[in-house]
Amino acid sequence: MTDKAREVAATYEGANEPRPLTGYLALLATYGTGLAAVAAAVRLSGRSLPDRVRLQDLATVTVATHRISRLLTKDAVTSPLRAPLTRYTEPAGTGEVNETVRHHGGFRHAAGEMVTCPFCAAVWTATGLTAGLVLAPRLTRLVAAAATAVTGADFLHLTYEIVKQRARGVERAAPPERG
Repeated sequence: MTDKAREVAATYEGANEPRPLTGYLALLATYGTGLAAVAAAVRLSGRSLPDRVRLQDLATVTVATHRISRLLTKDAVTSPLRAPLTRYTEPAGTGEVNETVRHHGGFRHAAGEMVTCPFCAAVWTATGLTAGLVLAPRLTRLVAAAATAVTGADFLHLTYEIVKQRARGVERAAPPERG
């Protein structure tokens, strides 16, 4: 690392909430390597990239990305997968938990941030689902449809609880626990 790169990294590390640039760089390299592997798989399979994405696929992948990224980053049931990188802090309602990064600095810190951030995980999830539309479209559409159905069911469960509470005259109550 050059002196200038060390100086820049130090400004990120010394902040109130340190940013592990080397860890982020490792994640970016991993993501780039994954994209290169997908491109190679597409080429070796003889498939071609579509000229455009069907609107139905885009809508399904969008909703599925939302659900899968929350499942991976917030769901209580998947917390054992995140536990090596995170610490449990509190319940977040509806079957979700809040966690903090266990390690400070380096790759583990960056990975801990990624596995607790639905926005961060959404990029990887959408990339995987989109690649799946090219390499295994039937399976990908099936998985995306299931995740989309779960998202719809989540909204229906929450809406039902709100309607039920209002019918009882309860204006504001905690969301129901999922699970």
